[in-house]
Amino acid sequence: MEQLSESSRRDSADVASSSSSTAADVHVGGGGGGEAMARGLSAMLESVIKEFDSKSIDTLSSQDKLSGSLDRLVQELDQLLENAPLPFIVQHASRISSVKQRVSSMNLVLKSIQRRIDNIDHILSANNIQDKTASDTT
Repeated sequence: MEQLSESSRRDSADVASSSSSTAADVHVGGGGGGEAMARGLSAMLESVIKEFDSKSIDTLSSQDKLSGSLDRLVQELDQLLENAPLPFIVQHASRISSVKQRVSSMNLVLKSIQRRIDNIDHILSANNIQDKTASDTT
């Protein structure tokens, strides 16, 4: 847990230093300040999106492993239920099945979020390329 908070602090420091350098670029650049600020914001958003993308991929992987483990457990419990249908076992089997359904639902939500993030990243990359080509032609 401490690693996560330390990582978050480093990320916040990176964002703060990136923001301050962007602000300095605006003051030094004069007329092109809007473009410099846009590039700075784009770079900052791109790094945040990439970090979130990486963490969401890790989460999806973890959720897939969890889903696989739950599937295996449900199969084992089904076998156990066939051999000894005790009320206690039935109750826990239904709880595990409920958890499995919630994990599957969460996986669908995470995949939807991942697609949205990919779309945002694609749009930002396209805008970044357009800005570079526009600034190169001027």
